[in-house]
Amino acid sequence: MPEAQAAQNHDPAAQGRNLDEYRGVWVFLEVDRGAIARVSLELLGAARRLADALGTQVSGVLLGHGTGHLADGAFAYGADQVYVFDAPIYADYRTEPYMDAFVHLAREKKPEIILLGATTTGRDLASAVATELLTGLTADCTELDIDKDKRLLLATRPALGGNIMATIVCDQHRPQMATVRPRVLPMPAPDPNRRGQVVHLDYVSSPSTAITEVLKVVRDSGEDVNLEEAPVIVAGGRGMGNAKNFELLRELADVLGGEVGASRSVVDAGWISAAHQVGQTGLTVRPKVYFAVGISGAIQHVAGMQGSDIIVAINKDPQAPIFKIATYGIVGDALQVVPALTRAFRAALGKGTAEEPAASTAVSSAAPASAATAQSTPAAQEGGK
Repeated sequence: MPEAQAAQNHDPAAQGRNLDEYRGVWVFLEVDRGAIARVSLELLGAARRLADALGTQVSGVLLGHGTGHLADGAFAYGADQVYVFDAPIYADYRTEPYMDAFVHLAREKKPEIILLGATTTGRDLASAVATELLTGLTADCTELDIDKDKRLLLATRPALGGNIMATIVCDQHRPQMATVRPRVLPMPAPDPNRRGQVVHLDYVSSPSTAITEVLKVVRDSGEDVNLEEAPVIVAGGRGMGNAKNFELLRELADVLGGEVGASRSVVDAGWISAAHQVGQTGLTVRPKVYFAVGISGAIQHVAGMQGSDIIVAINKDPQAPIFKIATYGIVGDALQVVPALTRAFRAALGKGTAEEPAASTAVSSAAPASAATAQSTPAAQEGGK
């Protein structure tokens, strides 16, 4: 072994400095209730895109006990190989054993990029691994890209209280690490014909690394709200006026078979529970249709819903930032527009008959200036948001 390389291996401060030694994109394959977590599959799609740009491979890292059979499922989503740690000590997630195994493998194989889901487990493991490897970590990213010439991961996330979007690079250390929240990235289309290599590893962390013991796993039995799986979300902000008016949103959501969402400001005001919060400090969602009602469009909220297939914005202010990303926009009083939409959808879906009160003119494009006007936003006219 050359003297310089030997010195680096024994000097913790020097690890990750010889950038040319690092190749490959890794994804931590988190296991959730006996299956690979959705966010890990989403990350495999992103990793495949990054790896193709760099001309390298995608590897999954799977830790657990009796979960090695899940490795084959990663190939359809973009993995070339999966490293498997299978031992009783990895049966339940604990920071120290998982970190020990992950760091051991990373020091041996030297990946260029490591991606993890921004879940409770992923956030904890990512920070521990980054600290041990003396490298940088960009958390809660909303976009991942690559600088092919410099081989730099471009990790974008909201910054300064969500007022700007910052692209962060780790140009002096390797591996480059990032966490991404569930549903921020699109789910890649699986290719059932893809095959890869499963690498079963003999390394087992010492029992001394497990300074905690998992006695019991208790699933959250709180409020029954499933925003992440909802096909339609009707979300409200300060423009709804008060908590009582959120009943209008619930009625529309019920007609459309959806769920009610909310901005951070109304959750902080106590109008609705945190289980409904969408945004950087809440949930990230990708429904087929997202109604943003009385929501201005602050970056921290947009970060949690901009991946929706269709965005319908309803706001009194025609200059509200939400219209910049909306597919369709309605400028008008939400307290008039939402009931009118509810009646129209109820009639169209055969769930009742539409009445014609004066407020129904709120969605007519021929309505006077005091009523709402519907418009196709520039984003829709350009073919996207």
